[in-house]
Amino acid sequence: MAEEFAKKLEALRLVPVVALDTAEHARPLGEALCGGGLPVAEITFRTAAAEESIRILRKSCPQMLVGAGTVINAEQAKRAVDAGAQFIVSPGLSRGVVEYAQSRGIPVTPGVCTPTEIMAALEYSLKILKFFPAKQYGGLKTLEAFASVFPGVRFMPTGGVSPENLLEYLACPAVIACGGTWMVKGALIREGRFGEIERLTAEAAALCANRKGAAL
Repeated sequence: MAEEFAKKLEALRLVPVVALDTAEHARPLGEALCGGGLPVAEITFRTAAAEESIRILRKSCPQMLVGAGTVINAEQAKRAVDAGAQFIVSPGLSRGVVEYAQSRGIPVTPGVCTPTEIMAALEYSLKILKFFPAKQYGGLKTLEAFASVFPGVRFMPTGGVSPENLLEYLACPAVIACGGTWMVKGALIREGRFGEIERLTAEAAALCANRKGAAL
């Protein structure tokens, strides 16, 4: 399961991080992301609609890779997995979240921003970690420093990632994918501007495709 998840992340290179205020927006959002060429979403548990949104996306857009984000305790992790989440992302390293996800065979990506946290994650044999908040903790330079002492770890930087710096992050061998929000901003979702979301998603997917082409 973990290897398959890693392969999917490496192929996608970018994970839209989404906060949905109402589950009614889940299906059109999923259709916009798929239409734009990024069939993946991290639905954050910052809103009450997260659980039902994951359930709707798994049913209405079965081709998507759907995960739960901002999962901060084992109870949320259970709700997310029961709703159909295919992966779990946390802003920090919660042993309860990690242990629950691993007990269910669900890939889990905890957030880290220090060497100590990376070492704690390695105790659970975790090799894909969220670097968060990336911008506030030194961005690419910090990641490159981490990579020099943790060569077997891949990172998903999130927080401050934008079209302007996406390719710089993706050029780093230690980066497996990035998390981004600019194509799924709350205002666009609330206003029902799913055509605009699809356009921005397509632009982001094209950037990722160009990066992959340059690496070949």
